[in-house]
Amino acid sequence: MSLHITDDTRQLKQDSIFLRTPQNEEFMESLPPNIRIIERDELTDYFKTDIKIIGITGTNGKTTTAAAIYSVLLDMGYKVALLGTRGMFINDVRRKPKGLTTPSLLELYEDIDVAATLGCDFFVMEVSSHAIKQERIYGLNFCLKILTNITSDHLDYHKTWEDYAKTKLQFLQSGECPKIINLDDKSGASMRFYPHVLTYGVESKGNLSVNAYGLQDGIFAQINLRLHKQKDSKQYDDISKRECVLESELFGLFNLYNLMAATLAIHAITNKDLQTICTYIKNFGGVSGRMEIVSKQPLVIVDFAHTTDGMQQVFEAFKTRNISVVFGAGGDRDVSKRQKMGACARLYAKNIYITNDNPRSENPLSIAQEIAKGVFNGVDTQEDIRENTQYKLQLKGTALNVQIVLDRAEAIRLALQELPKDWILLILGKGDENVQIFKDNEVHFSDKECVQTILNSNY
Repeated sequence: MSLHITDDTRQLKQDSIFLRTPQNEEFMESLPPNIRIIERDELTDYFKTDIKIIGITGTNGKTTTAAAIYSVLLDMGYKVALLGTRGMFINDVRRKPKGLTTPSLLELYEDIDVAATLGCDFFVMEVSSHAIKQERIYGLNFCLKILTNITSDHLDYHKTWEDYAKTKLQFLQSGECPKIINLDDKSGASMRFYPHVLTYGVESKGNLSVNAYGLQDGIFAQINLRLHKQKDSKQYDDISKRECVLESELFGLFNLYNLMAATLAIHAITNKDLQTICTYIKNFGGVSGRMEIVSKQPLVIVDFAHTTDGMQQVFEAFKTRNISVVFGAGGDRDVSKRQKMGACARLYAKNIYITNDNPRSENPLSIAQEIAKGVFNGVDTQEDIRENTQYKLQLKGTALNVQIVLDRAEAIRLALQELPKDWILLILGKGDENVQIFKDNEVHFSDKECVQTILNSNY
């Protein structure tokens, strides 16, 4: 596109067109007098949007669900774009590096334009609560919307759980396209009787349900699909029934939920039969940094889990194993979850290494001590819990070893060094991130690379 459209006054050129948004309204008076201004409704005059857009929102599961849909559609022969936390991909080629889960409105329209110009059939995107609240998806015509679940997160921005949940649900409540919800999630289930809603569940019986499942060595589930589209209606009745086995090498109940959401979505947008979809789902190998096995001997898994619910889901996947865990919490983010994360780790892990995540402008030790309060059952440990000191606890007859090791690489090295035979080490919080953010700088850091370096050195 030869035209230069911007929403940032700092990027203005002589012939620029300026997009007015809620985020830049306060800068409008400083614009040069001859600059042409357009409104958000005019974006479709400049960018192609004739593509089927699939939006996935939810506290956990967005990335894996989106990636599964993208992967299966590609395997089926469609041309597909994927946009989310890991960047932008078109037809299996990375087009943009990692960034915001959902970019600015203008950047999003630019991305969709690129995908449409390249002939993509579908544009699969993650939709964050920030993007919904800030209207960064304004004017987009979705062909399908998905809500995976709603648990506590981002309260540093939304301030209250009610506002966070309302924002997520607002995305589902608008538009005439089909919406997919998780019946086992209380917030999602509240929408089950809304128009154009399709449902899935493991415990609850929805349009896509589970008869039986096992999670011992990956996922093995007998699932059934009950759908009947009435004439001149997008409503579905429990009339026709289709069954098949859903298999995957992925771990955990939460990944069963993710794959069910993806399966139902793919059926809704392609009308492919359930058996065909499950065959392709089996080939989906997961997402880097999401329940990723980075070593089998010893067994080490890296995951992005950075909320209490996310951590619990990972722990539950390995609850029959003895667990060591390395994790921290992000600075300048929701502080209310820190003690809860510590309490969650206490219930599942026997060796707990509290370390830096991305401390940003906060004092790293203070963050770690907040987490430690949760591990120590809420007792004020500000003066007692020190860095690089091992504390032994007894919880219902189980011995716990707890340490604060702020250097993340050292925490991982120590956890590997002290890992008993046949235990599992979980490294949580950063997933496939490759930077660590401090007050004054960013440094390269990858949990996966760190583990591999330590193991290769025989630690």
